[in-house]
Amino acid sequence: MSGEKRIDDWRIRIDELDLQLVEIFNERAQCAIEIGHIKRRLGLEVYSPSREAEVIANVTGANRGPLDAEAIRRLFERVIDESRRIERIEAGASAAQSDAQSIVEELNSQE
Repeated sequence: MSGEKRIDDWRIRIDELDLQLVEIFNERAQCAIEIGHIKRRLGLEVYSPSREAEVIANVTGANRGPLDAEAIRRLFERVIDESRRIERIEAGASAAQSDAQSIVEELNSQE
């Protein structure tokens, strides 16, 4: 029975960590959205291979295990993919909002 309790304790801890990860992932996504807005204003591409390589080097260099560098690389490639995706979605939403605002302003100026 004590083994089951120990498993339950570890699972509770994993659940707590998972909730922290969700918060961190969403905070990171918000940062990516803000960067996406800046990139759009500056006319920069969403995809930045040199920055992505820098992020991968940073996290694999900071890794002390038990996950190996390849596992960390794969995890962060996915995180980066999702950041890029949300940047594109937000850029599209911002562009649509900007277009709509321009149309309203044009209509108002015609009155």
